Amino acid sequence: MKKSNRFKFLLALLAFFALVAASCGDTVEDAVDDVEDAVDEVDEAVDEVVEDDEEAMEDDEEAMEDDGEPFRVAIVAPSPQNDLAFTQSMVDAVNAVSNDHPLEVAITDGQFIVEDAGAAIRGYAEEGYDLVVAHGSQYGALLEEIAPEFPEVSFAWGTAADTKGIENVNAYTVRADEGGYVLGTIAAQISETGVLGVVGPVEVGDAKLYVDGFKAGAEATEAVEVNVNYIDSFSDVALAAEAATAHIGADADILTGTAQMVVGATGVAQENGVPWFGTQANQAALGEDIVVASQVYHWEVILTEIIAGIEGGTLGGEVYTIDLDNGGLVIEFNDGFELDAEIKAAAEQTVSDIIDGTIKTGV
Repeated sequence: MKKSNRFKFLLALLAFFALVAASCGDTVEDAVDDVEDAVDEVDEAVDEVVEDDEEAMEDDEEAMEDDGEPFRVAIVAPSPQNDLAFTQSMVDAVNAVSNDHPLEVAITDGQFIVEDAGAAIRGYAEEGYDLVVAHGSQYGALLEEIAPEFPEVSFAWGTAADTKGIENVNAYTVRADEGGYVLGTIAAQISETGVLGVVGPVEVGDAKLYVDGFKAGAEATEAVEVNVNYIDSFSDVALAAEAATAHIGADADILTGTAQMVVGATGVAQENGVPWFGTQANQAALGEDIVVASQVYHWEVILTEIIAGIEGGTLGGEVYTIDLDNGGLVIEFNDGFELDAEIKAAAEQTVSDIIDGTIKTGV
C-alpha cells in the first residue's frame, strides 16, 4: 500500500470512529485515542506487508539473475566426444547434470597433443568459465602451470588422485578395478578355451586398474589364462587391432580392453565372433551381438558435488572417486547378447559383495 493511500485510509478511519463514539455517548477525545491505537496497529501491519513484498521481489530478482547466467563448464579431452569410451563418459555425464542444473557447455575434443590441450584449457580460463575439466591424466602438468594464473576459475582433472596442492584444482578418479573384477568373473565362466585376451593402452591410471581388476576376477572364478598386452598408446587403433588378432591367434575366445583405441580391437572381435567386455562407456553399439556387458562411468555422481562446491565458494582441493557403492560405476548388460541368467545373477551378487566388502578386488 502506498504511503499516500495509507494516510487517506487512516483519516477516513479516524472520522468513522469519531462518529461512532459520538453516537454512543463517548467523547471525541476517547474516540481519537482509540483510533490512534488502531492506526499504530494498522501502520505496523502495513510495514510488515511492504517489507515482505520487498524481500520477495529481491528473491525473484536473484532467481532471475541465476536463471539468466547458467553455470559454464568446459571440457578438454584427448579423443572424440563420441568415442564410446573415455571422453564420451565425461560428455554423457555433463549432459546428465544439465538435466537438473542449467549449464553452458563447451567441448574441445581430440586433443591428443598435450600442448594443444594446454592452449584450449588456457583459452577457457581466460573466457571465465566456472569449471574447466582437463579430462586426461596426461594434462596434470598443464594445470600446474595454468591454474595458479586463474585463481577465480575452478579446474578438475582425471583420472588422478592428486590436486597438485593447488587451491583451485579438484581431482577425480575411479575404482575401475571393481567393475573390471565383475566382468572378469563373467568372462571366465563363458570362456570355452580358458584363455582371455586383454588389450591395454598405457599401463597407468584407470586403464591399469581395470585390467588388474578384470584379471583378478577371472582368476578368482575359474582356472583361466589371462593374457595382457599393453600397446603403449591410448589412440592407436591399428595397434589395438593387431593386439586383438594376436590374442585370438593365441587361442583367446574372450576379449576386453580400455581407452579410445579399443574400436580397433572390437572390430577384430566382431569379425571373429569373439565376445567383448567394455568399460568407460556402454559399448554395445560396437557389436550388438558380441558385447556382453560394459562397466560404465557415471561421472555425474561427482560432478554435481564439484559444481555445488564451486557455487558454495570451494574451487578446489578435493579428490573425488566414483565406484560401485556410490553409483558412479554401473554394470550395464547388453540385451542383445544371450547371457545365461544364472551367470548374470552371480555377477549382480558379486557387485553387492564388492559394495559391502565381502569381496576385495586385491588391487
